[in-house]
Amino acid sequence: MDILLSGSFDDAERDAWRAELQDALPEARWHLTATPENAGLITAAVVANPLPGSLQGLPNLRLIQSLWAGVDRLLNDPTLPDVPVARMVDPAMSAAMAETALWATLSLHRRFYAYAQQQHAREWQQLPQRRADEIQVTLLGTGQMGRACAMRLLALGYRMTGWNLRGGTLEGLPLEHGMDALWPLLARSDIVINLLPLTAQTSELLDQRFFNALRPGAGLVNLARGGHLVEADLLRALASAQVSHAVLDVFRNEPLPSDHPFWSHPQVTVLPHVAAATDMRSAARIVVQNLRALRDAQPLSDLVERSRGY
Repeated sequence: MDILLSGSFDDAERDAWRAELQDALPEARWHLTATPENAGLITAAVVANPLPGSLQGLPNLRLIQSLWAGVDRLLNDPTLPDVPVARMVDPAMSAAMAETALWATLSLHRRFYAYAQQQHAREWQQLPQRRADEIQVTLLGTGQMGRACAMRLLALGYRMTGWNLRGGTLEGLPLEHGMDALWPLLARSDIVINLLPLTAQTSELLDQRFFNALRPGAGLVNLARGGHLVEADLLRALASAQVSHAVLDVFRNEPLPSDHPFWSHPQVTVLPHVAAATDMRSAARIVVQNLRALRDAQPLSDLVERSRGY
């Protein structure tokens, strides 16, 4: 089995991925580039935001396996071959995302960001403290990561509601769907956590209309994609105190430019896209399960529906 490893890696990261994957599937031949000599042999590509056009010219390609959970950049490549695409669904990554969501929610609920500012100002002031069951947390996106976050937060007693575009059910979590349901839900939300996939329907969802619909003083946690957020609209919402604090892990331009106002804004906490880093050890095992399924003509896991964008 010949497999192409392609992505926006630096050399050290690429070599680490190759070593991990080769250990997990030693019987395969791993290629770092497609050449005229090997292009006809390659049957699968394991990718992490590969350069547009880099998967062309592989006549026997049968699977594109992403190392990342998000596939929006991959699907936006007009030259992407018409073969199945699988995204990364890793319980280890979901657990890490749930930890970040839990930390951000607790910090917003218990005013820890405000206390950090008070420490900087050497100000001693005890702020009002609410119970978890008095805090309405709205979770946008109820996929694997969203579900992991919901279970952690429900266990601490938060009042939670999930929202997505298409509906469905999630045990233990009230769920609403569709744009008409979003606006009244925001009006009763104290904290909103965004874990939606980035699609044409969700791009720039976090805009002025969204912020105006929120309960005044709500907190925002964006752990999904920078393309969901209209940054200028968030700055206006922070200035008016419609949003009290924003925890942002993802940005339209990464790394975040050094002159960006988010860096120094007292009501913004910036993370460098670390809410749920891919764990090479667990991810390699998941990739290999799909590669062996492909080899053995078995069903593939976590395939992307291109029409949905995820």
